[in-house]
Amino acid sequence: MSQTATASPTAGNGVGTPYLIAFVCGLAAFMEVLDTSIANVALVHISGSLSASADEATWVLTSYLVSNAIILPMTGWLSDTIGRKRYYLLSMLLFTISSVLCGLSTSLPELIVFRVVQGLAGGALQPVSQAILADSFPPEKRGMALAVYGMAVIAGPAIGPTLGGWLTDNYSWHWIFLINAPVGFVLLAVASSLLRDSATQQAIQEKRRSQGFTVDYWGFALIAISMGALQIMLDKGQQDDWLSSNFIRSLLVITVVSLAALVWRELRHPHPIINLRLLANRNFAIANVLIFNVGVVLLGATLLLPQFMQTLLNYSALDAGIVLSPAAIATIIMMPIAGRLSDRIDARILCSFGFFSIAVAMFAMTHVSLDISQHGLMMLRMIQVVGLAFIFVPINAVAYAGLPPADTGSATAIINLTRNVGGGVGISLVTTHLARSTQTHQAHLVDHVSQLDPAYQSTMQSLMPTLGSEQSAQALIAREVTQQATLLGFIDDFYLLTILALFMASLVWFARRIKPGTKPPEGAH
Repeated sequence: MSQTATASPTAGNGVGTPYLIAFVCGLAAFMEVLDTSIANVALVHISGSLSASADEATWVLTSYLVSNAIILPMTGWLSDTIGRKRYYLLSMLLFTISSVLCGLSTSLPELIVFRVVQGLAGGALQPVSQAILADSFPPEKRGMALAVYGMAVIAGPAIGPTLGGWLTDNYSWHWIFLINAPVGFVLLAVASSLLRDSATQQAIQEKRRSQGFTVDYWGFALIAISMGALQIMLDKGQQDDWLSSNFIRSLLVITVVSLAALVWRELRHPHPIINLRLLANRNFAIANVLIFNVGVVLLGATLLLPQFMQTLLNYSALDAGIVLSPAAIATIIMMPIAGRLSDRIDARILCSFGFFSIAVAMFAMTHVSLDISQHGLMMLRMIQVVGLAFIFVPINAVAYAGLPPADTGSATAIINLTRNVGGGVGISLVTTHLARSTQTHQAHLVDHVSQLDPAYQSTMQSLMPTLGSEQSAQALIAREVTQQATLLGFIDDFYLLTILALFMASLVWFARRIKPGTKPPEGAH
């Protein structure tokens, strides 16, 4: 059952139309992914401009992520109910308007409200864009369509902080939201003329209207409660010291109870919002574990590398962006190659190679020093991205092999939700592990800073003539201890991501073999 707005070459749209659709959908997905990270670097400016504290300003990020997580699992049901084209255009319109309203906000509560709307509207742009891409191309070229989508997903988090920093420094924070307006309205105009619902989906909508359909209100409520509580817990956990906070403990209880109730409800409901029965398919279940960890590694590494450069190497946001930019170019080059190879090579081999490449890059990062060059960082980031390119395309073949076409809408919602939750877990994991590991290393290093230690005495004697006082020499040593502890904390994080990537490279082989050249079924997203 194809459940997409489709404009395939066989539908009479002309030879070039699918590639124009690919550009439109890829840019829409890129714009939405970009907004998950572009505001990070502007929080200080936002808090100062709107007279808010730094902690209060972080709700600008949290509100978007929470609303995005809530809507994602519902996208399959909503698009099947109101029509994919109608839902896509409505989401694009709301996303663009809410972006403008975010840019024009004059208070923090106002900005947070509009960010919630922006997240609800933007949540549909990822899975629906991916669906349209898959169905706009004939089966033999669908791997290339998914490669285009992969470019957007990988490039967005890499470019977001750099673009946000440049706009904020040269103009104002308002422009990180206002920049969406011209792009959004152009995409809306083009998409409205290019896209149309397939005959199959029109038949599905007509059938639902004639027979009537029941709305799983409890499912909607439980999704909102569980995903909202989970995302807030992940976003605020480290800041509030996790389980030492009553707020975080309460969120944990709400998340566990509501998720358990959601699973019980959805498995019993005849028309569930999320079809959890799909996870009984071994390949689909393994693919979800893999895509979850792609989210962990992708956003975890994307967060760590700029932090490493700006915290320890004193790079500006622009300099850090220059390091990350070649990786985006490498993505554009490698994604089509991965798409073509997926037609010829077992998907498990490609996925395993991708995770192994990421593990190599992360292991190389465990040997970094404060003397590493900008070129060296560029190369390590490019190796990471090369690995991701060989995961995104074949993982779709693993996910949808054996699933009935009628279930692909629900499968898409689950896959995208899994990746986003993985990203939230990845950010929380590396942030918490970095803070705890840095504290541990600092405690160990301080133990060796003693006036009775000959090395300490020698260092003090060499520094005092230059700095002029014992206090200045001690302050310099203290800064060096902190810097080295932080470096060791980053190294521990890179070790953690290395182990995770190696584990995923082996987990791939538990999936059933997919014949090379096998494409996701019609409607697979």
